[in-house]
Amino acid sequence: MSLNKVIISGGGTGGHIFPAVAIGNELKKQFPAIDILFIGALGRMEMEKVPAAGFKIIGLPIAGIQRRLTISNLLVPFKLIASILKAKKIIREFQPDVVIGVGGYASAAVLYAASTKKIPCLIQEQNSYAGLTNKWLSKKVNTICVAYQNMGKFFPQEKIIITGNPVRSDIAEAAKLNSKEAKKTLGFDAELPLVLVIGGSQGARTINNSIQANLNDFSENNCQLLWQTGKSFAPDTMSKKGLQALPFISDMATAYAAADLVISRAGATSISELSLLGKPCILVPLPSAAEDHQTANAMALVNKNAALIVKDSEANSQLVSKAIALLKNAPLQSELSANIKQFAQPDALVNIVDQIKKLTR
Repeated sequence: MSLNKVIISGGGTGGHIFPAVAIGNELKKQFPAIDILFIGALGRMEMEKVPAAGFKIIGLPIAGIQRRLTISNLLVPFKLIASILKAKKIIREFQPDVVIGVGGYASAAVLYAASTKKIPCLIQEQNSYAGLTNKWLSKKVNTICVAYQNMGKFFPQEKIIITGNPVRSDIAEAAKLNSKEAKKTLGFDAELPLVLVIGGSQGARTINNSIQANLNDFSENNCQLLWQTGKSFAPDTMSKKGLQALPFISDMATAYAAADLVISRAGATSISELSLLGKPCILVPLPSAAEDHQTANAMALVNKNAALIVKDSEANSQLVSKAIALLKNAPLQSELSANIKQFAQPDALVNIVDQIKKLTR
């Protein structure tokens, strides 16, 4: 069998975009002649990241509802209708074999449009708590790929396939890298512990402020720090030895390999990467995430003693001290590392593509 044309839709955050690109790359690997079209939301980060990954993308004028009262909320229904009409036109012209949704505003319009044309559709739900869009779409799609147990409370049970979340191939390669060599490559002392701080692709204000406020604690305890701040945060770190603060870390494989401990938000993609690599971690869930799904993601690990958690509201007073205490507790590091590996799903990409292939038979 062969796949000729596939549409992948979604975005808004790295947590949606990176799995989408990983699925696209696996499809290209298995079907070199395949034609893949991404559909995203105009003005969102997928419009930059997807072309950078080598795929073509079309943007829809769709936008989500703001939590505060704004005039732009009045335009949401009109943008949704316009996006569905544009999606129908794209689908009619492109004639895909399958349409895949990974979450985000655009996927709602695209999968709805595809379902009205009886085109096979698949959702890849990354989180342990499904968002409203995917819950609504679940009635219209054929297959729902998930990473967590007990998702029948959100989706029709007969459509659910547990595949795991896709992880970029370069991240998977980090497991093969030597930690000391990775530290040297990044310009750090190979003999001192290193904390990696990642607040997601956009950075994380609370985590950034907590690190900045307690920055001296790292050097005082002979700890090194590799800190992804996001573009909007500019820390005063130039005089600190053993500290690197970057808006964005492009070589995440080496960063992960070098890290003895990771501080992160609790997005599904980050958790999948940490699980695959067996990294001891402290998770700081984003409280404003839809349906507080990041707390649900984190607690799935915490309840199995596979990660530590710090509430966003307590990060300023607890985060850095908890990180340094963990670095000094080798037995707990080993326990967290062993337990989080049990959540790893290394075959997720192949599993998802297998489900995509089944839809075209």
